[in-house]
Amino acid sequence: MTIRGMYFEDFTVGQVIETPRRTITSTDIVNFACLSGDFNGVHADHEYCKTTPFGEPIAHAPLVYAIMGGLTYASGINDGTLLAVLGIDKWRMHGPVKHGDTLHMRQTVEEKRETSKPDRGIVSFKREFVNQRGEAVQSMIATFMYKRKAA
Repeated sequence: MTIRGMYFEDFTVGQVIETPRRTITSTDIVNFACLSGDFNGVHADHEYCKTTPFGEPIAHAPLVYAIMGGLTYASGINDGTLLAVLGIDKWRMHGPVKHGDTLHMRQTVEEKRETSKPDRGIVSFKREFVNQRGEAVQSMIATFMYKRKAA
């Protein structure tokens, strides 16, 4: 297996990493409703949505999170080096995501620490999911365990 990912040692506090971009479609929203079973009106009822501040169906927050996971994979930083997701903290929704919005993730290394085991380390990121207007639509602190380079 070819490893594209970044190891614990490759991250530096303050480093900013951005993913590729992806446009969210109505099909994404409908497919996620089918997958999750969440047919709440704000996601699936066009007539109801006309009465909301959004005016149209909006993406489910976990859908946006999942797409950002895919974009992280596409960026290659976790490929072959990620061991575990340890936590998602302070997950906040700052604005709606609609059909046609193009998103990417900007993550900043906030902290890194060694573990008691020499083959792994912990990295925490401030993650922002950013739309085509440069607005953060979601944010969180995400903590992961990564492989370390062989001594």
